[in-house]
Amino acid sequence: MLAHARPGPRQPVSTDLNALVAEYLRMAYQGAPGRQLTHAVELEVHFDPAVGTVAAVPQELGRAMLNLFANAFYAVRQHQQASGPGFQPQMSVQTRREGDSVTIEVYDNGFDIPASVAERVFQPFFTTKPAGEGTGLGLSLAYDIITKGHQSTLTVETEEGEFTRFTVRLPA
Repeated sequence: MLAHARPGPRQPVSTDLNALVAEYLRMAYQGAPGRQLTHAVELEVHFDPAVGTVAAVPQELGRAMLNLFANAFYAVRQHQQASGPGFQPQMSVQTRREGDSVTIEVYDNGFDIPASVAERVFQPFFTTKPAGEGTGLGLSLAYDIITKGHQSTLTVETEEGEFTRFTVRLPA
């Protein structure tokens, strides 16, 4: 399955990172299941104009970002359904230039990833979702696309009951 999901290597091209992130965030927002709850998400977007362009395979990096965004929307939707109207779902996406690299952060205050399993979320077929709601391939594919396909890093930070933050660092 994993081999089928990954097409052969593609050549990186100069890519407007902010435009790519914005496009795939819009697609994730519009395609999110339970859109009536997704509309209630307080979404903050901060794009650093200094990010500029990066060498990337846009379709592949976009697929990775789509998986990160879809997970964040899922997490806040699940938390909202469990908590009721008193919970304010929040998600933020930001880019910034940091010296010779650029960073993309995806933050949500949805159901977090327990610290005890955070190191396993990038393993193929591992999922924190209930049976029938996830394949365990989204974060694994995102990790491979970012780390192997773009020689970059993808990390996760989580604080139980508070938040999850995925951080992508790419060469500028």
